[in-house]
Amino acid sequence: MGSYINKNLLNGETVIFETKYHWIIFLKMSSFLTLFIRPILKMKFDEFVITNKRVVVKTGIIKRETLELLNNKIEAINVNQGIMGRLFNYGTIIICGTGGTKSAFPRISNPIEFRKAFQNTLS
Repeated sequence: MGSYINKNLLNGETVIFETKYHWIIFLKMSSFLTLFIRPILKMKFDEFVITNKRVVVKTGIIKRETLELLNNKIEAINVNQGIMGRLFNYGTIIICGTGGTKSAFPRISNPIEFRKAFQNTLS
């Protein structure tokens, strides 16, 4: 479990599911140009977590961006997977909050399990 989520759990909150970026991020052109430093840092520091109370996504090292939505304020979690994504189990998750806010996170490992874990928190 990531250090950010450990430090920011609410009272009575437990982690249900956690995922990271898929290894496919190492095959992007920007990975080669940064000598694989950028994807290594993304794998180490970015967190995608579902708890029994909320969904927490933390990205960035120096410039930190977080998305923290209570489970009852999320309308849907959509998953987009191409052929390669289905073969290698990665995809884009799109978190749709109430009020029409949408946040997309590409190349996430186990996106179907991420959505399923969220749906299980609602029942």
